[in-house]
Amino acid sequence: MPEDNRCLLYVIGAVVALVGFILVIVLPMSFVTLEYNEYGFRRQKSTGTVDTSKVYSGGKHFLGPDYEFKVFKADAQFLDLVNFRVFTRDKLEVSITAHAQYFLRKDELPLLHAAYDIYYEDVMRRSAVDAIKGAIPVYNTTELKTKRPEIERVLYKAVRERLGGTCCRPDCNSYAAACPEGCTERKDCTDNLKALNVDVKYFQLTNINIHNDVMERFMENLLLVEKNLREKHIQNATVIRKKTDGKVADIKNQAKEIRQSAESESKKIQVVSEADYLSTVEKARGTGLKKLYDSLGIRTQEQKNSFDYLRTLRGLDNVHLTVDFQQRIAGSIGHN
Repeated sequence: MPEDNRCLLYVIGAVVALVGFILVIVLPMSFVTLEYNEYGFRRQKSTGTVDTSKVYSGGKHFLGPDYEFKVFKADAQFLDLVNFRVFTRDKLEVSITAHAQYFLRKDELPLLHAAYDIYYEDVMRRSAVDAIKGAIPVYNTTELKTKRPEIERVLYKAVRERLGGTCCRPDCNSYAAACPEGCTERKDCTDNLKALNVDVKYFQLTNINIHNDVMERFMENLLLVEKNLREKHIQNATVIRKKTDGKVADIKNQAKEIRQSAESESKKIQVVSEADYLSTVEKARGTGLKKLYDSLGIRTQEQKNSFDYLRTLRGLDNVHLTVDFQQRIAGSIGHN
């Protein structure tokens, strides 16, 4: 083999070996790993430029030796809102402790990055606190104790909409509140309606603390309310008693009127009945006398008067009629 060819082979071998050596070093550096609980954007190391056109999920990806991932969390992130103060409807201050778990939306991660980069945690915390402070004042201090399940649902809705917006999610089965009632359809959803581009999947209201001085004022207000209610009940009772007494008096008057009316009607019926009775008796007597006069042959008024006189005397209890034959006979003898 000529010397020139041998030198050429050495050069080619050296180049191939160098290229292989470079590939052995560069190729592993071109693969970048994302953990299963991470999202990432492709970022160039030399310039710091971030490509947000594609969101990468966990796994090993070929990017090139000059690229790496700008990493975001893909698993649950926690909001621990401890003992922050809010005002109730009755202007009393209470402390609330609540917890929420939210997840970054992969499809909206470019929007989150454009707005807050990787410094979004404080924004999420402040927004959640503001949402709770805006939702609590519709309840008074008493209701915070007696309507706890309802309040927890209201606060969860407020935090969920403040952080996640009011748009329906592409998959309504992804979590319980993915597509709440009244959510905006995806085709009509704008970036503003997507809020902070996270899904608040869980919320826990753990503690409502009423401070001692607030509790004292609350008890004073509650006592004042009870006193006012007592006075109101007393006034209502007085009014009801007066109304009841008035109704009783009205009923008694009505009863008296009804009794008097009944007595008057009874007397009227009695008088009419007696008049009808006397009229009937007199008619019957007249009819009977007429028949009697006809039967006895009494025709003249003098005979009728004598008969009526004798009949009247016979009806009296203290009169006794007798026939004196002696006097009549003696009278007749003397006359003769």
